[in-house]
Amino acid sequence: MKKLCAALVGALCILSAQVTSRTEATGANLPVQKIGADDLVDISVYGSPELTRAVRVGAQGQIRLPMLKRDLQAAGLFPGELELAIVEALRAEQILVEPLVTVTMAEYRSRPISVAGAVKRPLTFQAFGNVTLLDAIARAEGLASEAGPDILITRGAETQRISVKGLMGGAAPELNPRLTGGEEIRVPEAGRVYVVGSVKHPGAFTLRDASETSVLKVLALAEGLIPFASKEAYIFRHRDGTESKDEIPIALSKIMARKSPDVTLAVDDILYVPDSKGRRLSVSALERIAGFGAATSSGLLIWRR
Repeated sequence: MKKLCAALVGALCILSAQVTSRTEATGANLPVQKIGADDLVDISVYGSPELTRAVRVGAQGQIRLPMLKRDLQAAGLFPGELELAIVEALRAEQILVEPLVTVTMAEYRSRPISVAGAVKRPLTFQAFGNVTLLDAIARAEGLASEAGPDILITRGAETQRISVKGLMGGAAPELNPRLTGGEEIRVPEAGRVYVVGSVKHPGAFTLRDASETSVLKVLALAEGLIPFASKEAYIFRHRDGTESKDEIPIALSKIMARKSPDVTLAVDDILYVPDSKGRRLSVSALERIAGFGAATSSGLLIWRR
């Protein structure tokens, strides 16, 4: 009995040394979580170098070991559970009587989370442990200055829209969902509105919140009207589903005198304030001015909030 115990202790020590050596070769063991397709597992079988190897989990979640007649299901198991499955398979096929098997994780690829769009460093990483949306944004080094008001999380065919203001405010925990892998996080750029004509600083202005952007607010960003500006202005707006634009006249003088309600602006609207002589520009001319000003800093000064 003493000889048997000594032999078992010796075997375990040798196996431990083998595992340590393999772990040092492939890097530190990764956090324990369920195995998935395309993950890389390190399998060590004491006394059987032909079975000791790194194995990539197949697309169907299975692995294949030499001498075993059937593939083994690995996806959905923890490393310890896969160890037991390999032991049972080796016994069942009478390859080894009392196999000593250790499974460690060499690489995870089954839980990718991608972060793209208006972030400072787009990236893809693996979901280890408890990962939330805020964690993912932090890994991307935060939102870029041109980030829009919402974040989109896509899981398969489902897309969830998260308010940046709500997420950063922390008032609602459900706005900071847990990520388990397989999510695509996209931060769209904020839209813009354009102000041209008889204002002090024409330009393109970032539209942070469509419900709060109005004629008076963008005129304030443009630092107001210049002398001899017309009392009437025009909004040029894309017609849904077409390339055409609608021309919407607004009573600018009444809005500024608080005799008429302010007008909300939408993404890509062009607010045109002609001079008092009534000189009008065509839509195409306004678009060229707005587009040129948005693309370069020459010719048209761009101001952003």
